[in-house]
Amino acid sequence: MFIRRVPAFLLPLLLLAAPLAVTGQSAMGNPAGAADESKSTPKLEHFDPTLVDKELNPCDDFYKYSCKKWITANPIPPDQVYWTTGSGLQLWNENVLRETLEASSKNDSKRSAVQQKIGDYWAACMDESGIEAAGLKPLEPELSRIAALKSKKEITLEIAHLHHMFPGAWEGNDNQTNSPFFGFTGGQDFDDASKVVAQIDQGGLSLPSRDYYIKTDEKSVETLKKFHAHVQKMFVLAGEKEAQGSSDADAVIELETALAQAQMDNVKRRDPKNINNKMSLAQVRELTPSIDWDAYLKAVKAPVSEHYIVSSPDFFRAEEKLLAGRPIEQWKTYMRWQVIHQAVPYMTKALADENFEFFAHTLAGQEQQRPRWRRCTRAADRDLGEALGQAYVDRAFPPESKARTVEMVHAIEQAMHDDIVSVSWMTPATKEQAIVKLKGIEDKIGYPSHWRDYSSVKITRDSYLGNVGQASAFEFERWVAKIGKPVDRSEWTMTPPTINAYYDPQLNTINFPAGILQPPYFEKTMDDSVDYGAIGMVIGHELTHGFDDQGRKFDAQGNLRDWWTAEDAKQYDERGKCISDEYTQEVPDAGPGVKQNGLLTQGEDTADNGGLHLALNALEADLKKQGKSLDDKGPDGWTYRQRFFLSYAYSWCANIRPEVARLVVTTNPHSLPIFRIDNVVSNMSEFAQAFGCKAGQKMVRANACRVW
Repeated sequence: MFIRRVPAFLLPLLLLAAPLAVTGQSAMGNPAGAADESKSTPKLEHFDPTLVDKELNPCDDFYKYSCKKWITANPIPPDQVYWTTGSGLQLWNENVLRETLEASSKNDSKRSAVQQKIGDYWAACMDESGIEAAGLKPLEPELSRIAALKSKKEITLEIAHLHHMFPGAWEGNDNQTNSPFFGFTGGQDFDDASKVVAQIDQGGLSLPSRDYYIKTDEKSVETLKKFHAHVQKMFVLAGEKEAQGSSDADAVIELETALAQAQMDNVKRRDPKNINNKMSLAQVRELTPSIDWDAYLKAVKAPVSEHYIVSSPDFFRAEEKLLAGRPIEQWKTYMRWQVIHQAVPYMTKALADENFEFFAHTLAGQEQQRPRWRRCTRAADRDLGEALGQAYVDRAFPPESKARTVEMVHAIEQAMHDDIVSVSWMTPATKEQAIVKLKGIEDKIGYPSHWRDYSSVKITRDSYLGNVGQASAFEFERWVAKIGKPVDRSEWTMTPPTINAYYDPQLNTINFPAGILQPPYFEKTMDDSVDYGAIGMVIGHELTHGFDDQGRKFDAQGNLRDWWTAEDAKQYDERGKCISDEYTQEVPDAGPGVKQNGLLTQGEDTADNGGLHLALNALEADLKKQGKSLDDKGPDGWTYRQRFFLSYAYSWCANIRPEVARLVVTTNPHSLPIFRIDNVVSNMSEFAQAFGCKAGQKMVRANACRVW
């Protein structure tokens, strides 16, 4: 659905990621260590080539050669699911935000409107004693609404209410929209990207993806049993008796399993043609007559849409059968669960701890809850991100950083142009269209051209859950209001402090928030080889997404249009298959029997391979202008070529818990860091040249894959 934001707990691990669906997100871990409770400035990592393990051979396993020493010296803190070279930056960024929030929380009459909102949001979130004293009272009105439902006809307005109350009903991800029943938003039309139309997505699940409900291996069965125990305990904590809680957990899992069975899988979902299902409102009504669509659209203030894009008609046909066939009491139980489940990160310690125990500990391996200030900082960034982001940009992103980034982007775009011109497998007609698309890409660096207006969001100091509801309703209605209006090309779907980047195929933009343009990914004081190896690869990765197996299906204007000749498309698919076959592999770090699906990760793997090629070519061109070559040595004895690859590997060094590795492999279209290094460099003759690797060594692939 292309309206995406990445959950905080995976940002530095899965840079360039589409979102991973884990509900209860505020209970998930961010990278932080013992310094969490300290007011001292967090440590930022900096590229250091002396950290390589020279007892190892880079041609056997470059990831271990580059990262083993760092990994050994940086174990995962107990309140984290992984630890990477970007973890210090995540903590540093959040510390900047915390200082801004704390300063704004002082209740004086001189605060600006923005300071009042972010400051009072922070004060309400940090008020643990007030939240404990309130107990379940904030939930009582919501649970009473559901209890008062008399018929299935009334379910529709409750869906609309829930979509306003909690985050996410406007955000689709790789698996579903993480909201009750379904997701709804306004988004660009696939066939005419100048228009915004209504989009309706599959949803309704509490677990990260359909696989958690339908797989029958021992681990999956065990996880579903633990999920049942969790749901039961949450019902009990919300006031039910043990027996009733168990019965209600049965009802919830029965419904969610049926919804999961109907969902489109995440591999099929990757092809935009599969989710581009246009319907009239009359057809939508016919698809799910148990939902009063006229009442829903009125309740969410949706403008008239030219048509409706329904991501998975089969899902809605199945949901209709469930709505018609299951009793109202089972649906009321499901909605009670959804209210409790969605609200717990903002509730009492007992509820939040139980939520943590299942979603963070069981699913991701996190041993301890992260500090409250980090949870509150991340929630504020999600809910009021552009208000908070202004202060971050002022402090952390000087104009010279933006100017240098722009220079690198232009250099890598030129490398992409040269690559398109030089490839032997594309015909001139397709090359011409590819260059048109490349020239049409808009570069967005650091932060939006204008800041979002939050003046209509009512934030108080006395209700954390209420503030989340206010911010969620604002964001939901903001997206819905886009329907029928001209496309806002200035829109960002990440906040300025985010450590990530993305390509938007329908806007045809590459987007680099200020949060990632920091050490260890970007440093003004480092030589070009280091910056091109780290942030340069990120830039090249996002640029390549415009021409990966998904992005290539969109034209320069963002329309879903086939601009390839049949022969060129065939040639592309052959190269893409090489990538998907290579990355279909066992993943020992995720547990026995876990295998990565290369068809799920093909786009990201293509972007990794292409991005590193483009960054190296751009570096070579820049060095040439300076009268240097890739094989010139620096003062430390490494050549620029070697420093480039070492910097690339260093930026991906990571300690990862097996539970979260399994979660990523199951739900996310990104390979784990070790494969993002070893698989990529083993496809590159330039790497073999850098370290003198010979045929037959592991980092020299006999059947090297390359698309771009």
